[in-house]
Amino acid sequence: MPLYHKLGKIPQKRHTVFKKEDGSLHYEQLFGTVGFDGMSSLMYHLHRPTQVKEVGNTLDIAPRAAVDHNIKSRLLKGFEVRPEDDYLESRKTVLFNKDVHIGLAAPRKSMTDYYYKNADADELLFVHEGTGTLKTMLGEIPFEYGDYLLIPRGMIYQIEFDSDDNRLLVTESYHPIYTPKRYRNWFGQHLEHSPFCERDFKLPQNLKAYDEKGDFLIKVKKERQLHHMVYATHPFDVVGWDGYNYPYGFSIHNFEPITGRVHQPPPVHQTFETGAFVVCSFCPRLYDYHPEAIPAPYNHSNIDSDEVLYYVEGDFMSRKGIDKGYISLHPAGIPHGPHPGTYEASIGKSKTEELAVMIDTFKPLQLTQAALDIDDGKYYRSWLE
Repeated sequence: MPLYHKLGKIPQKRHTVFKKEDGSLHYEQLFGTVGFDGMSSLMYHLHRPTQVKEVGNTLDIAPRAAVDHNIKSRLLKGFEVRPEDDYLESRKTVLFNKDVHIGLAAPRKSMTDYYYKNADADELLFVHEGTGTLKTMLGEIPFEYGDYLLIPRGMIYQIEFDSDDNRLLVTESYHPIYTPKRYRNWFGQHLEHSPFCERDFKLPQNLKAYDEKGDFLIKVKKERQLHHMVYATHPFDVVGWDGYNYPYGFSIHNFEPITGRVHQPPPVHQTFETGAFVVCSFCPRLYDYHPEAIPAPYNHSNIDSDEVLYYVEGDFMSRKGIDKGYISLHPAGIPHGPHPGTYEASIGKSKTEELAVMIDTFKPLQLTQAALDIDDGKYYRSWLE
């Protein structure tokens, strides 16, 4: 997201002397992407950000395919994923390919004993249930129901939950996640036809610099392995920073739907993009207003992409037997559309109250055993008369 932001104390010019009150130097760190060609932020630490004391255990957390070549439409009952205390242990990958991992999590406890860094992937967390604060080395972001939290790869963070009742949709992207380029002008500013703009974003705030030495456990995901590393100083010791590479939040409730006289295709709901998949937000909106419009979506074939829909809340007018937290998977090449009766029943309706997140991937998705454990097993037959 090309939007300049800064917090805390920074020197007037980059790469120049920036002294602490005792006369010693702050330690500068460039937090950059795509080599030196992508977005970056420049941070100033109280201590060197390189002080690794120990490298401990490594766990293999690569997802395993229970179904390699899926041809069935699937319906996963997401709220059947059982809550667990630990944040990372609660994250269950259900669908994946080499570009993206899609998972569900129901963590009961805040992260207090360790910090986490995903060095492989950008993370996009969608908050279905729960409130709290995302705490990072670049500041804090309060979150609530309906928030997307975009955490760039390499960002050290903790999550503090306000209660033990939390549900997250977790998307890990091995490609950078941006807002759609067609929404932005050549300077990077969101255009007038964009369904959201810069003022809708939740930017980091409340930067706290901890001047502490000791043993600080950071769990680092790298090459699908979880490494345990102990640092000698607190990872949140940044006194100031500026730039373009930082976490931010965006509420699905601030997405302004694009509507038309006849049914609009899914790209009008697009919220984020990568080189390998897109994320869309289906929000409450007025239906098509042509006098003979059919509001329900037409049957369609995803010839080049798998379609994943995560149902959040409301009345899903083209689906029967859907509840919140369900995930439908429609594999590439297999036509799908509204369930029998819903196509006709939509005629004359003026609006929908549905709320859902869609992820369309450009390569086929594999299913894990965690997905099969919550699969209803019969969804692919639900279009029969």
